[in-house]
Amino acid sequence: MTAKQLSRVVPMTEDETAREQTSTRPVLALPSNVIALQSTDRREKLRIVEALLFAASEPLEEAVLAQHFGEGEDVRALLEELQGIYAGRGVNLVRVSGKWAFRTADDLSFLLEKQAVEQRRLSRAALETLAIIAYHQPVTRAEIEEIRGVSTSKGTIDVLLETGWIKLRGRRRAPGRPVTYGTTASFLEHFGFDQIQDLPGLNELKGAGLLDSSLPPGFSMPNPDDAANLREDEDPLEDEAADEPLSDGRSLSDLAARG
Repeated sequence: MTAKQLSRVVPMTEDETAREQTSTRPVLALPSNVIALQSTDRREKLRIVEALLFAASEPLEEAVLAQHFGEGEDVRALLEELQGIYAGRGVNLVRVSGKWAFRTADDLSFLLEKQAVEQRRLSRAALETLAIIAYHQPVTRAEIEEIRGVSTSKGTIDVLLETGWIKLRGRRRAPGRPVTYGTTASFLEHFGFDQIQDLPGLNELKGAGLLDSSLPPGFSMPNPDDAANLREDEDPLEDEAADEPLSDGRSLSDLAARG
């Protein structure tokens, strides 16, 4: 390019630059099918939540996660967004017993069968007792036997206490002041329930073939409630009452501490 040509180009470029600076371009809205990128700050918050949950040895409450953020941070929104991100992956973010944890996707559980630790199977009596406690809590041993129609051995209750799935709640305000039982957070975590109200209802149990289709007229199932507060007909469990020996020599207070 010659010097003469350059002298012509430069002024034109400067004029165009001036016009660009003086003109105001309208800001166009994003189309409906385009989503604005998240800010780096929000992506960092999601990474923090992800790291905390991944490293935790047990499900975490939202309040625990909130301690790592400023006041007023919507931790629930972060968790739900992260849950959506992991929805189609091999590991899902799920809520169990009111807490959050990563779990293997249900449809891939068969891949881990060989690595799974073989668990001791509960007896039918123990399973029936556990189901009665879950649905009818707070319930006493005598009430369990009345519902089952057969006596319940002391060892059956001991086994369920050892698993940590049931706990001692209090004492019924009745003759003999029998101990009342209820389920624990470990019960919800093991069976994958967020709350006790997620237990299957009458129609679901019928559909699964777990209940006889010819039930007596007026048959109904209670609404399970595992509220920690004692009922009007319950008294607190005294320390000395919990020292009653179990079949293996330990005391009820030893196992109650695990609930």
